[in-house]
Amino acid sequence: MSGDHGAPRPDYAARRAALRNLLVENGVDALLVTDLVNIRYLTGFTGSNAALLVYSWDTAEDRTVICTDGRYITQVGEQVPDLRAEIARASARRIVELAGEWQTGRVGFESHVVTVEEHHAFVEQGTGLELVPAPHLVEQLRLVKDAYEVDRLRAACAAADAALATLFERGGLRPGRTERQVARELEWLMFEHGAEAVAFETIVATGANSAVPHHRPTDAVLAAGDFVKLDFGAKIGGYHSDMTRTLVLGEPSDWQREVYELVYAAQKAGREALKPGVACADVDAAARSVIEAAGHGELFVHGLGHGVGLRIHEAPGLAKTGTGTLLGGVALTVEPGVYFPGRGGVRIEDTLVVRDGGPELLTLTSKELTVVD
Repeated sequence: MSGDHGAPRPDYAARRAALRNLLVENGVDALLVTDLVNIRYLTGFTGSNAALLVYSWDTAEDRTVICTDGRYITQVGEQVPDLRAEIARASARRIVELAGEWQTGRVGFESHVVTVEEHHAFVEQGTGLELVPAPHLVEQLRLVKDAYEVDRLRAACAAADAALATLFERGGLRPGRTERQVARELEWLMFEHGAEAVAFETIVATGANSAVPHHRPTDAVLAAGDFVKLDFGAKIGGYHSDMTRTLVLGEPSDWQREVYELVYAAQKAGREALKPGVACADVDAAARSVIEAAGHGELFVHGLGHGVGLRIHEAPGLAKTGTGTLLGGVALTVEPGVYFPGRGGVRIEDTLVVRDGGPELLTLTSKELTVVD
């Protein structure tokens, strides 16, 4: 069971009330929620099997029902004391059966996660129901983070910051160590500093490997003169942090300084573009144009950033093809990179929250070029 480290309990009833408004707007009587992350957002339940039925009527809170299997009888009572709980092995099918018994009418389902096989089963089970696709409704609510969520994000970022600081203090980054050794130590240090899990598989990439954006750690040995790219994050209360720092072992060359300063400038431009009302594609362009002006646009091979929260990758996407505009309270990353195949690369990444007066920076480790002697 995931802990929230003593943080106050979110107002799950208010979240479900906001969802009911969306259901009315979308013309459905109820929503069958099967995405476990969305169920956690709406109820606090963290089990590995669940389904949730939320009605659109203002008086329907007493009919909202969560279903899970027998492994979680105690857990669902503790985590979701205010809702009716059903116990069944096939949770989603039981929810659909109940919706049919209650003559619900139009039931939306999360068509972005439901498989064809599951849909066929729902149709067979839901006698008299009209099942309609209703994708990404809960994700719309999750886009803007409330104070509780930002607090959890801040804690996850602090754990990652502290882990990296401790790695430096203990001499964990030095020639002769392997990428795998550094990655495992950094992950362990995040646990030491309060993480409940790592946010994703830690990236440690040395030398030419640093030119591979999502390199997986190997037995490659860190050597003097190498770029070393560290991309890592912690998870606390279900919320993820994401940070990348690139450093040099020993005195950096002129080329390394030049590349680093370019990415640093691009990242700064991207961060400064984070304002409510700005198009996501324009934020990407603010950073990308800096790299393109230096003649290296083709070496920036991914989007500028992504939302972060209960998932490590969420909406919105900051990319050339990004859609929509930023809202205050959205949490996301800004992570430009320039990668020279066979030689090395630099990425600098922060987790931030969009605010009216400028973004709130959650990852606080210095972005100045770090030289490890």
